[in-house]
Amino acid sequence: MKRGMTPLHLRSAAASRAALIDYGKFFLLAGLAVWLLTLGTRGMGYNWQWYRVPRFLFTTEGGVWAAGPLLQGLWVTLEISLLSLLCTLILGLTAALFRLSDSFTARALARGYLELIRNTPLLIQIFFVYFVISPVLDIGAFASAVLALSLFEGAYAAEILRAGIVSLQRGQWEAAHCLGLGLFDTYRDVILPQAVRRVLPPLAGQGISLIKDSSLVSTIAIYDLTMQGQKIVSETFLAFEIWFTVAAIYLVMTFGLSFAVRALEHRMNGFPIRGAGGIA
Repeated sequence: MKRGMTPLHLRSAAASRAALIDYGKFFLLAGLAVWLLTLGTRGMGYNWQWYRVPRFLFTTEGGVWAAGPLLQGLWVTLEISLLSLLCTLILGLTAALFRLSDSFTARALARGYLELIRNTPLLIQIFFVYFVISPVLDIGAFASAVLALSLFEGAYAAEILRAGIVSLQRGQWEAAHCLGLGLFDTYRDVILPQAVRRVLPPLAGQGISLIKDSSLVSTIAIYDLTMQGQKIVSETFLAFEIWFTVAAIYLVMTFGLSFAVRALEHRMNGFPIRGAGGIA
């Protein structure tokens, strides 16, 4: 041990060196990926035109900034994703509670819903909701997209929540009953707060999947981010530039959700956050 260095200082220095090494590896791999991409496109003879991309993100008219088609599509994607995420949590929790219910009817309904949704493709479900269910319910394409995404992601969220609930020790239930709590109060005050803390990471993964899956709603003529990208590519033939930009925007959205969930997880566990990629 170096003179004047405490074990805490040594651990901190080791952690700093490890972090620097990790960042170095990351930038090395990123540089390698860029080099391979450049090498591949050079062989294709592709003429990059990145200078044309900003006007599809934002425009200026008379000194006033206005959102371009990609940002307009981003707003639609955010609306669909946020509404679907809220409905997903509600549907998932309801289905999970039905699976754990003493009622045979509730368990059968939940089981049928889960098996039907999880064993059929999302794209077919979107088409079914839009072309079959929406005329019956008299809803438009936007509501159809939210409904289809919520049903699909809710089935997976239900199993995640159910796993979190059944993972709790039986003593939690017994303690709640000893305190005279009813079933509703037991779930609300004892079971769900602990279960949610345990399943936050997989729920975050499901939320990320929802954001990426929302790109499929472009198939029912919703001008979300993906649809706007397709339209721009068909008009300008800037295939690589536009699709890389669209991918980067999706990456920013999913990374933002990951960081927000990570912040919530650390807050619930009582730990400080040291950065997006730091050691928790």
